[in-house]
Amino acid sequence: MLLLNAGDEPVTLSHGERMAQLVIAPVARARFELAETLDDTARGDGGFGSTGRLP
Repeated sequence: MLLLNAGDEPVTLSHGERMAQLVIAPVARARFELAETLDDTARGDGGFGSTGRLP
């Protein structure tokens, strides 16, 4: 659980103290598809992480 103190004063929480009664958060559900091959791209020649730029 994430907590945010939006006030100006510090808050102390004790063990067992209730912090929230309801938390509403989005749930992402990914759908994966296996591919036998991948299409060629302009960046594909340089390998993983390649941008074509030198540091």
